[in-house]
Amino acid sequence: MTTIAEIYKYIDIFAPFESAEEWDNVGVLVGDINKNVTRVLLALDITNEVLDEAMRLSAQLVISHHPIIFQPIKRLPAESPVYKAASHGITCLCAHTNLDKSREHGVNTALAAAAGLLNFRQSDEGHILFLGDTDKTITAAEFALRLKIGLSAGGLVYTNSCNEIHRVGLCSGGGGSEIYAAAKAGCDAFITGEIKHHELMFANESKISTFVLGHFTSENVVLEPLKVLLKDEFPEVEFFKSAVLNDQTKYM
Repeated sequence: MTTIAEIYKYIDIFAPFESAEEWDNVGVLVGDINKNVTRVLLALDITNEVLDEAMRLSAQLVISHHPIIFQPIKRLPAESPVYKAASHGITCLCAHTNLDKSREHGVNTALAAAAGLLNFRQSDEGHILFLGDTDKTITAAEFALRLKIGLSAGGLVYTNSCNEIHRVGLCSGGGGSEIYAAAKAGCDAFITGEIKHHELMFANESKISTFVLGHFTSENVVLEPLKVLLKDEFPEVEFFKSAVLNDQTKYM
C-alpha cells in the first residue's frame, strides 16, 4: 500500500520542498502524511468544488499547486475548504514555488513543451526565468496561435513588439516581473500568466513580444504531465485531474 509520505518523497526529488520561497507554504498542509492512499485528485487550487469532486472519487489525497493555507488562519468557518478537507479526512499536499522552479518536471517545463520550445533551460538572469527556442524563426501571430492550440486556451493577449521570434523567456503565473531578466537574456518573446502595465511597457520598449495567457492557463498545463508521472511511479494508485476547476474566464 502506498502512503502519502511516499508520494511526498517522490515529488521532493524533482521539486524539493525546501526550495520553495520563504513566503510560500508548501507540503502536507492538511491531514496525515502517513495515511495510505489509493486515489488521488490533482488540481491547481483546492476549492470546495474540488473537495466535493474528491469525495465523489473517494480520493484520500488532493495534490494542488496553490496552497490551501497561505495566510495565517485566524478563524475557521464551516464553509472554509480547510475545514471541509479536515472534517472529511482528505489530506492536502501543496507544491507551489518549488514546482515552479523545477527544471525536470515543473510548471515552466510543461509550459515550454506545450509551446513547442526546444533547448529548455534555466536562465542565469533573474530569479525564476526559463528559456527555450522555437524550431524556426516565426512571427508573433504564428506563435500566439501555437500557444492557443498547444494550451487549448480560450484566448490570450499578445503584443507584436518583435515579429521574428526565436529565443523565448518563460515565467508562469504572476511572473511578469521577469521581463527585465528576459531582456538581459536577449529574448525575442516572453510568456507569462500575468503582467503589470509598466512591465508591459518595458517589454514594448525592449522589442520583446509578450504573450499573456492568464494565471490559470499558464499553470494548469502542469497537471496532466504530473498525473502521468505519478501514475508511472505509483501504478497501484489511481490519479485524476480535476474536471470541475477552471477560472471561469470568458473571451468575446
